[in-house]
Amino acid sequence: MNRIGRRVAIVEGCRTPFARSGTDFKDMTSTELGKIAVRELIARAELDVNEIDHVIFGTVVQSVKEPNIAREVTLGAGIPPSVPSFTVGRACASSNQAITSGAEQIALGLADVVIAGGSESLTDIPILFSPEMRNALVRASKARSLGERLKAFATIRPKSLIPVTPAIAEPTTGLTMGESAEKMAQENGISREEQDKWALRSHQLAAAATADGRLTAEIAAAYIPPKYEKVVTSDNGIRSDTSLEKLASLKPVFDRRYGTVTAGNASPLTDGGSAVLLMSEEKAKALGYKPLGYIRSYAYASLSPADQLLQGPVYACPVALDRAGLTMQDIDLMEVHEAFAAQVLSNFQWFTSDKIAKERLGRDRAVGLPDEDRINVMGGSIAIGHPFGATGGRITITLLNELRRRGKQFGLISVCAAGAMGFVMVVETE
Repeated sequence: MNRIGRRVAIVEGCRTPFARSGTDFKDMTSTELGKIAVRELIARAELDVNEIDHVIFGTVVQSVKEPNIAREVTLGAGIPPSVPSFTVGRACASSNQAITSGAEQIALGLADVVIAGGSESLTDIPILFSPEMRNALVRASKARSLGERLKAFATIRPKSLIPVTPAIAEPTTGLTMGESAEKMAQENGISREEQDKWALRSHQLAAAATADGRLTAEIAAAYIPPKYEKVVTSDNGIRSDTSLEKLASLKPVFDRRYGTVTAGNASPLTDGGSAVLLMSEEKAKALGYKPLGYIRSYAYASLSPADQLLQGPVYACPVALDRAGLTMQDIDLMEVHEAFAAQVLSNFQWFTSDKIAKERLGRDRAVGLPDEDRINVMGGSIAIGHPFGATGGRITITLLNELRRRGKQFGLISVCAAGAMGFVMVVETE
């Protein structure tokens, strides 16, 4: 195994419920969701906050008012203000980046205890003015008289009043995530039926894991402002009553004539937060903790956004496995982020293709996959939801808890991200 520095333990982890945007958390910010996750993490771990050396948080759609969400979470979660904190962004792998940035601090001996995670509110997104309207507002703010203020808006036309909302699209190609998923489905021959079957599997497994308490065990109850009378304790996007027939009845969203990607086989826009507690192995043992597991290795990779946008994990996986000194045959459980069923099935196709391994990765053979019954055993993002900045933390927590429940050793996390990036991490239990 290629380990640099000290061994990093993941001691504890938790998250908020994941709620479809515009529903339970519609009046809450990503900062508030992050605070819920971090406060609960500290409580569950019974952690003395004076032990914390650093807080690192990930988010994608940053708040204009609170651009360093990590700092605001630190100050609002009862952590001493002397604890430094910073925010990271790597699209859908942002909380994975927070975790690995914290792990690097610990491995290098620069910290012993780090809280890492991420949060996202895709309800509370910044709405921008057009450049014409923005410039007029700036001119008006500098005006010294009513006449000058009115003159500042003289060139404004009705179209200038149309707001500009953040787009989930690639700046280099102009394609949205969904359009890129359609492209992958077409190029890889992934059928609509295959996508709907994977989506149904996600909902059924997530519903079962909610009913038996495995998923809800990792969730921090969220009390909803302003009266704090309503409490949310589970994810609200899981559809226990869905069926192949219901999924098949939905119309394609991104290519209405020939497309196969629907609202049913894609992850929904979601609000939520997650947090994990990282420590050096020595510190964890000195404080009497039994960690959920340890980080054995990880790798980031990327390809051209004009290629198959969400295949980054295929490039990262063999590197992470090599660094871990393992093969896919050693992996007991695998958690794959489900941005779209088309993306998941395309990833699987490439993971198992010797042709792809030789032509794209410069390897003799494919890394392969575990048996399907060891992949996303409690469903995935299609059912549970996908708050961009929080998903990586959620997947890490879910995987480690299930490894411990099953008494298994090795787990693998796979996350695709905008910008044609991918992340894979190998974790292990004792």
